[in-house]
Amino acid sequence: QVQLVESGGGLVQPGGSLRLSCAASGSIFSINAMGWYRQAPGKQRELVATITSSDSTNYADSVKGRFTISRDNARNTVYLEMNSLKPENTAVYYCNADLGVAGPKDVAYLEVWGQGTLVTVSS
Repeated sequence: QVQLVESGGGLVQPGGSLRLSCAASGSIFSINAMGWYRQAPGKQRELVATITSSDSTNYADSVKGRFTISRDNARNTVYLEMNSLKPENTAVYYCNADLGVAGPKDVAYLEVWGQGTLVTVSS
């Protein structure tokens, strides 16, 4: 069984910063792309940022220059550093990963989601 566990969400004032973490655990053979998505109340889930196994990154236009995605392959963990937060960044943030999962005879490639962590930006 493989799972992603997010942490680091919470309440922050406008202009503040938060750092989200997402750790993958289980019978992991390989981790390809990892990313962060968010879903605000009443809205669809949207891409925030992704990072490939070669550290190539991609950001939503609305977060460029304020958010930074990074990963620690030794810890199977992806991070999202969020600065200059705005009220409109309030959402549940979800971690996503494309994983190779080791089975008894072969490797299965899966897309896995975390349970989400709530970020609230409010004064």
